[in-house]
Amino acid sequence: MILITGGRGAVATELSAMLQSDGLAVRVGSRQPEQLQTSSGVAAVACDLTDPATFPTALAGVTSVFLYAEGTTIAEFVTAATEAGVDHIVLLSSASVLGADAAANPIGKAHLDAELGLAAAPMTTSVLRPGAFAGNARSWAGPIKAGNPISLPYPDAYTDPIHERDIAEVAHALLTKNEHRGTQHSLTGPETFTFRAQLECIAEVTGRPVTIDHVQPEAWKQQVGAHMPAEIADGLLDYWRRTDGIPAPITDTVAAITGRKGRTFTSWVEENVAAFTD
Repeated sequence: MILITGGRGAVATELSAMLQSDGLAVRVGSRQPEQLQTSSGVAAVACDLTDPATFPTALAGVTSVFLYAEGTTIAEFVTAATEAGVDHIVLLSSASVLGADAAANPIGKAHLDAELGLAAAPMTTSVLRPGAFAGNARSWAGPIKAGNPISLPYPDAYTDPIHERDIAEVAHALLTKNEHRGTQHSLTGPETFTFRAQLECIAEVTGRPVTIDHVQPEAWKQQVGAHMPAEIADGLLDYWRRTDGIPAPITDTVAAITGRKGRTFTSWVEENVAAFTD
């Protein structure tokens, strides 16, 4: 049995479908399992990664886990997984742990704590460290559909957007094959380009004009304050400041593990064009 945590996430959804297609036993965990839309034969279970009381039931009979990073309860999760007989965990971490200031960055620290909590775990641990998700572009959908400009404090900051399906395919390979297990894997999309270039791509695919409002960092932080904690906003601003005008390094990990080149950002936009137009 394979437990997939963070069941409502894009990566978890893709991974669940892949494993089920293989005919493998899959259990999908979520803080709100009643909101999961699972396929026939896939069990949904309560697994709140901030609540250790949900761990034993979610892990009963499980041998492998796809784990979203939650550093605050990682020790309890390892204990419960050990008691359940889990022999392999694939952790969805983040490239943010690679920065020299990872421990001081709230985004990096959250993932780093999860990695450190698994470092001495008795089971095999494989770590995935993707950079920016292509799906982050969905945050621009509202303004684009409304014909409003996109507020950006660093429009020329570079990212390396990776398609969530590529992350899922790497996780699938690690969960179903022995090769590449037990190590850390840095994942990127096949190209690095700026937020400005990404918006130009969306405009070209959708046929909708997209404009940028180049705002000051503090103004952007105030704009997102209603739905983003200040420390997270500060972490993002710091990262974008450091990557402003500096292309991100690209890895070939997706191809090395899956045998197929990673999907482009353009392909993601083409698949999700309705998000920006309907």
